[in-house]
Amino acid sequence: MTKSKSTSKPGDPADLTFEEAVAQLEEIIERVEQGKIGIERALVEYERGVKLVNRCKTILSTVEQRIEELGAEQDATSSDQA
Repeated sequence: MTKSKSTSKPGDPADLTFEEAVAQLEEIIERVEQGKIGIERALVEYERGVKLVNRCKTILSTVEQRIEELGAEQDATSSDQA
């Protein structure tokens, strides 16, 4: 997937690819699990994590929809050739 060209601020999860969002989630998890951040920062990281998860879900949903469309097109093409 290519990076979207939205007008949102830099660092906004809406600007991230799936892979970038997952990488950031992994970094957040590592920092929290290792106790590298305090409770206040953990809350901020949690909020960002929720946004990143939502971004991943949106991308996966889009990909799943496209795969279903391609499958339907393939089925239609197969039916036409039979």
